Amino acid sequence: MICEKNEDDIFEFFGAEHDRFGFPEGVYRMTSMRGGETYLIAGSEKTALYDCGMAYCGPYTAANIKEKLNELGRDKLDYILLSHSHYDHMGALPYIKREFPEAIVVGSAKCARILSRPGAREAIGELGKTARELYTPGSSVEIITDGLQVDIVAGDGDVISLGEEQVRVLETKGHTDCSLTYAVEPMGLLICSESTGIIESITYVNTPILKSFDDSQISLAKCREYGAEYICLPHFGLLPKHMNEKYWQMFEDACREVIGFARDLEKKGQNIEEMTRSYYNKYWNPKFIKEQPVEAYMINAEATVKAALKAEYC
Repeated sequence: MICEKNEDDIFEFFGAEHDRFGFPEGVYRMTSMRGGETYLIAGSEKTALYDCGMAYCGPYTAANIKEKLNELGRDKLDYILLSHSHYDHMGALPYIKREFPEAIVVGSAKCARILSRPGAREAIGELGKTARELYTPGSSVEIITDGLQVDIVAGDGDVISLGEEQVRVLETKGHTDCSLTYAVEPMGLLICSESTGIIESITYVNTPILKSFDDSQISLAKCREYGAEYICLPHFGLLPKHMNEKYWQMFEDACREVIGFARDLEKKGQNIEEMTRSYYNKYWNPKFIKEQPVEAYMINAEATVKAALKAEYC
């Protein structure tokens, strides 16, 4: 199985004793290379894949899934669960659908609309090419977008049965308007969307809120209230259990900090371009290049600044 190694891991700030990919039995990491994470959830009767990762590693991720299914004595992938419509989370979808055409793709209604637009597909393809050249220079993997689709629209409270287990859907807007969080029951695993943050150090949570900080707080309350035993964060993996409640407070505090920072820049007379550069100077860490191209970070930084200026809750 091809899987990204953890040597020189920029996220090992909880210490060697914490395995951020040490999931409960039945959940397996399928990630093959840098970019968005992807996990296989094996129920007693059916299997589901959470997210797909970037396009450039699609063939390798599909091979990982096939190998794991064979190991589990299965020959079928039943569902593909999309967290949202961004290229680093579902760029590899066409490659996985090509290997497992029977798999039913689940996503939000907004995600389905976005993936049906030619312009959105083109943008996803271009970002996929940028990532391919950054992470695997000279790679011959073709970046394809045919097959980017949602087969079943899911919303708040919907349940997908895997047999004795089920996956419950929580709409969690904020990062995007199409973001979904998935709760795997009865194990109590909450696989969060970026609408409730990305942990980047023992003391710092990134707030990639591109649409609405107000919506992000609704999403925070919803996830917090769920009371998960295990919390899986995007681009990271499992939190140590003792951090579960503390994390929600860290995210809330980080949102307030970013909103205050953007408002202070506005008071100083900076325009959006200047504020985006100031945001980059304050929050960018060169180590992030291992997970996200600078071009993508800057696009998101501008959106976050604009969203912060519109926030009403604080």
